[in-house]
Amino acid sequence: MNKQIAITLLIVIGIFKSNAQVTFRPGIHAGLNLSKLTKSELDSKTDFYIGAFGALKLSGFYTLQPEITYSRQGAKGTASMGSTSNYNPQTNTYSTTYDSGTVNASLQYISAITINKFNFSENFYVLAGPFFDILVADDIKANPKAKDYNFNKGDDIDLGMIAGLGYSLKNGIAFEARVKKGFTNAFTNYYADSTNNNNLVFQFGAAYTFKVK
Repeated sequence: MNKQIAITLLIVIGIFKSNAQVTFRPGIHAGLNLSKLTKSELDSKTDFYIGAFGALKLSGFYTLQPEITYSRQGAKGTASMGSTSNYNPQTNTYSTTYDSGTVNASLQYISAITINKFNFSENFYVLAGPFFDILVADDIKANPKAKDYNFNKGDDIDLGMIAGLGYSLKNGIAFEARVKKGFTNAFTNYYADSTNNNNLVFQFGAAYTFKVK
């Protein structure tokens, strides 16, 4: 009986100590987006992200960090814009001219992210987790403008994963590099008959975690 009581006390003390290590701290983050639309002809585009998070530190090694972020993504560059057939009555032949132009696609999302953060030292950590994005605005412009209607947004919902590395300072500031990869179609080019253009974003930014007593 005494042995059972001693084991129970040790378990209770262990649970108490474990719970005592649990902390919650809010924070903010912002940074640079270098985004692309995979399988499209377009090049990368530079924009930004900004948001807030809550860091629930469950142990010295692991932190669960839900985030809400506003992220501006997309791509821009030269794209194929169909072809034009020209008839030459003198030779009774047809020639084909392949048209091209420029496209600037801006896709703006509200992201709900669940980050799992793993600390391998006092300063360095890795992070990974899923995200759920809602498209809140889009602006897709083509030049020549008459070709606008052939370029359109994709799905209004994007699902994917985020992974990255971070370095934190004792004053609450951290620097992060992340890769964000979407799994749904984000952009449609009707000329290319392409419906699997996923979001791919490289993020470089800073975060600040508030000290809460």
